[in-house]
Amino acid sequence: MSLNNDSSNEKNLVLALIAGEEDAYRRIINTYRKPVLRLCNGFTGSSEDAEDLAQDIFIEVFNSINKFKARSSLSTWIYRIAVNKSLNYIRDRKKRKYEMYSPSGDMDNDSHQADSPDYRLMQKDHAYALHNAIDSLPAAQRTAFILNKYDDLKYAEIAEIMNTSISSVESLLFRAKRNLQKRLHDYYRKNLK
Repeated sequence: MSLNNDSSNEKNLVLALIAGEEDAYRRIINTYRKPVLRLCNGFTGSSEDAEDLAQDIFIEVFNSINKFKARSSLSTWIYRIAVNKSLNYIRDRKKRKYEMYSPSGDMDNDSHQADSPDYRLMQKDHAYALHNAIDSLPAAQRTAFILNKYDDLKYAEIAEIMNTSISSVESLLFRAKRNLQKRLHDYYRKNLK
């Protein structure tokens, strides 16, 4: 999702939301649902939790739209709400279950291996390790990493959402990747002997 929206369309959309127009609510959800879900899933690791969290985020957007001051784009404002709600959710729920997905591509092009229960269990364990490693990152590193890798946002967009500089985002991503490499290296060294 690009954070660059036509400002006149955005202004009209905000005014329609403030006026309580039902079509405006639908447009917001249709436009931002997938990116918000992707972001929430990056933080929670669970599609059910992401759905619940996304609902809370859109309720917050609708309840707070009259506070939107247009100092940033509407999408940046929605992302900030999503990041803050996601971080609060993570803080509030120390123990959570992860719903893991096997990778979309078959690494060995061997459909028999991908169908085996052992292979699926191994993939689930790897995904769990990845989510644990991401969850163990400091909040700013985790946020920058998820916005970059899950939502494929550019550094400038992440900087705007996180209210920081591009160089800070670069530094956060560098440290996040280094920390993830270390944690995942330790995991794979222990589990793939």
